[in-house]
Amino acid sequence: MQALKYLNGYPEHLQQQARELLAQGRLGEMVRRRYAEPHAVRNDRQLYDYVQALKDRHLRQSQPLGKVLYDGKLQVVKHALGTHTAVSRNHGGKLKASREIRIASVFRDAPAPFLRMIVVHELAHIKEAEHNKAFYQLCLHMEPDYYQLEFDLRLYLTALEHDAG
Repeated sequence: MQALKYLNGYPEHLQQQARELLAQGRLGEMVRRRYAEPHAVRNDRQLYDYVQALKDRHLRQSQPLGKVLYDGKLQVVKHALGTHTAVSRNHGGKLKASREIRIASVFRDAPAPFLRMIVVHELAHIKEAEHNKAFYQLCLHMEPDYYQLEFDLRLYLTALEHDAG
């Protein structure tokens, strides 16, 4: 039985359906048909503006973002699709913290809803460090279809990996 690393935590019957669609060569086509809408966020400046707009809408009181960018090494090195960090620097004897969000470069060409989902996920980490109930409630507040988008994103990544391999 083929291991599907992006679908590990999902029930076996869903994994089996994904395996069958992969074997038929239809998984990628199915996801692309459902999520045909591309996004226009092509560079780091546009990504920063996109993330900042979502942050301003949902997390106005949270700490400001210092840096937001696409990271080409992220998926390979960190085994993650996005990261959030708080970087502390010493400025004249005072510590200054800066929030950074890095999004895997695979999202530069991903459908618009998937970029939104990963940005919502990383923004939620500004308030909630752990993947707990409060974290997922915040994700749902910012993106009501969060769970469906996360599952479909995992199908998309599975199809990408299969097509590349």
